[in-house]
Amino acid sequence: MGKDFYETSTAVRALFEEASDASKINLKALIFEGTEDELKQTRNTQVALALVECAASTCLHEHGIRPEGAAGFSLGEWPALVEAGVLPFGRMIRLVAERGRLMDEAGKRSGGSTMAAVLNLEPKAIEAALKAAGIDDVWVANYNSPAQSVISGTESGMDKAEAAIKEAGAKRVIRLKVSGAFHSPIMKYAYDGFREFIADESFADPKLDFFSNVTGKKESDGAELKRLAAEQIISSVRWMDEEASILSAGFTQCLEAGPGTVLAGLWKSVDTDVPCRPCSTVDQIASISL
Repeated sequence: MGKDFYETSTAVRALFEEASDASKINLKALIFEGTEDELKQTRNTQVALALVECAASTCLHEHGIRPEGAAGFSLGEWPALVEAGVLPFGRMIRLVAERGRLMDEAGKRSGGSTMAAVLNLEPKAIEAALKAAGIDDVWVANYNSPAQSVISGTESGMDKAEAAIKEAGAKRVIRLKVSGAFHSPIMKYAYDGFREFIADESFADPKLDFFSNVTGKKESDGAELKRLAAEQIISSVRWMDEEASILSAGFTQCLEAGPGTVLAGLWKSVDTDVPCRPCSTVDQIASISL
């Protein structure tokens, strides 16, 4: 991912160098030559994604495209903080490297936890099914769309949850290849450690409209964004609310800066004529007409 950004942009190559220095990881080697197992380690995945998403934003800037608002899904909220002027790039990478390390460690300390995607069952129905079955160690982690959510929990709880959710009408429950139950109380070790790690950090007020995963709303205070940055580790990603807030703010076009088309896909479930276009390659960016 991101190789064409690297090959065509001097500014992106400089980002790779800065990110490698800040994270103490050779990110060029990891992203372009690393094994799947290396890339799937949380402490590596988060830094790699943050870098490539900022690389995509840099290429957008080089094509004369600058946003009036910023939002990001889960880890993607960190590159969005850079885009909005809340954090400088190098400092963001350093914080994300520690975030990834702590979340990786929290997963190992959990004694067995995981996540699963739930298809074709509304989030409220999932919550009701978990409550009715008396399952208190599984939570809705990602409110992605009316037909797709992600749950997080213990391994034993997940087995019970899968049966209860299917009985409630879910078409499929798909276990995800992750190292822990992210965006749930199981990540409290990471939350505590990260909150302490960023205690002396300063978060500027955003220079663009900025939308939060934790609240699903526009947030304009740097101190509050700092609090939410830690809170996000144990809180659900309220993406459906965030999409509604973006539309309410009057935006007429969204661009997904980074690898893949996941967010553009989720956007299709929103009842709107506002497009969301993927920007995962230089060619896709070059084809955008505003």
